[in-house]
Amino acid sequence: MIRAALFGILVLLPVSAQTTAVEKEQQDLQRALSDAGNSPVDFLRAIEDHLHQYPNAPRRADLERALVKAATELKDARRVALYGERVLAREPDDSQLLQHVAVALLHSNDQAGAEKALGYARHLEELEEDIAKTISSGKLSGREAARRKDETDRLIATAIVIQARAEGTLGHIDKAVALSESSYKMYPNVEAAREAAKWCQAAGKDEEAIQYIADAFTISEFRSPDAERAQDRMLLGELYRKLKGNEQGLGDLVLEAYDRTSSQLGQRRAALRSLDPNAQLKSPMQFTLSGLSGERLNLATLTGKVVVMDFWATWCGPCRIQHPLYERVKEKFKDRDDVVFLAVDTDEDRSLVAPFLESNKWSRNVYFEDGLSSALRVSSIPTTLIIGKNGDIASRMNGFIPERFVENITERIQEALGIAGSRPLESTNQ
Repeated sequence: MIRAALFGILVLLPVSAQTTAVEKEQQDLQRALSDAGNSPVDFLRAIEDHLHQYPNAPRRADLERALVKAATELKDARRVALYGERVLAREPDDSQLLQHVAVALLHSNDQAGAEKALGYARHLEELEEDIAKTISSGKLSGREAARRKDETDRLIATAIVIQARAEGTLGHIDKAVALSESSYKMYPNVEAAREAAKWCQAAGKDEEAIQYIADAFTISEFRSPDAERAQDRMLLGELYRKLKGNEQGLGDLVLEAYDRTSSQLGQRRAALRSLDPNAQLKSPMQFTLSGLSGERLNLATLTGKVVVMDFWATWCGPCRIQHPLYERVKEKFKDRDDVVFLAVDTDEDRSLVAPFLESNKWSRNVYFEDGLSSALRVSSIPTTLIIGKNGDIASRMNGFIPERFVENITERIQEALGIAGSRPLESTNQ
């Protein structure tokens, strides 16, 4: 009522007075944020105080979203839930926010919060299932399809894990077991394995709980270091001793879990690579690049050769200036079969490339970057990378100086071949 009354007063004010009121509100906001400095806590409190003072602030929606972000960074579950629900009332299909709010609501460990979390998690699952249908329809392909599939599968599995936690909090243990196991089956990961172990143990299924804890323990070996891995080991030992009386045979169980989880993760990688051959690859020289006519080049086949990669795009003016200079360098090494030049196009719209090559009478021997730019941390073009015979980066040039390019790139290729004096291997400019 008070907010409605204040809003009505603002509307009824004369234009000049209303403008002044808005300007004052903005000045007060700027002053409050300036006083907050770089402190996330003070920033959050400043916005809260401002909204308390100005409940009808014109940018209230933006400020509440900023509050959610700040609360998320501070791991303030109460505020994430409080302001997140307000934002979701306006933007109900925000997948990331649905996840954050549902998790935050479960922190209270009460039935009301669990009921809300369950609803948000189910909506998140529905949204991501719709995206999954789009991916499976073939409307997306290649690297984008693999990326979206992995992200969507992960979010669906996360939504199901949240549902399991909510059902468990509501006392529906059997549902919690079924949901957490379903999540793990869909997207094997440490969180889902631990959740399944938790509810299996609560259901008195210690044998199954041991298997999931062993899976969590071994999966964390494949991923980044996990601070909770020691707890997994302790719980694994406790449950195993409870069933068997001692830890004899536990090592064999862990090895079986290792084989099982490595197989599961391998199957997932294979599924993603059926869409994108470069999915989840860490070594750039393991990438496969697609050519202009659909041909494929496995970079691993170039091991033992010096590879000169020219990252360019049709819209890049300097790339056009650089092109004839590359041709002069290629001429110098045309008789060597241990030097390979690769023109790597970075255009988002690949349909532009063939007409561009034809119009400018450039060679059609061009490959698309297919994620290689990110793997090699190419952040600007033109960029030239020289890969040594061992597959490591021997030289990097960001941009170029026309009058020095031919000489500089020739020297660096010769150094990579081992036929010139030594100099620093990595350089970001000429």
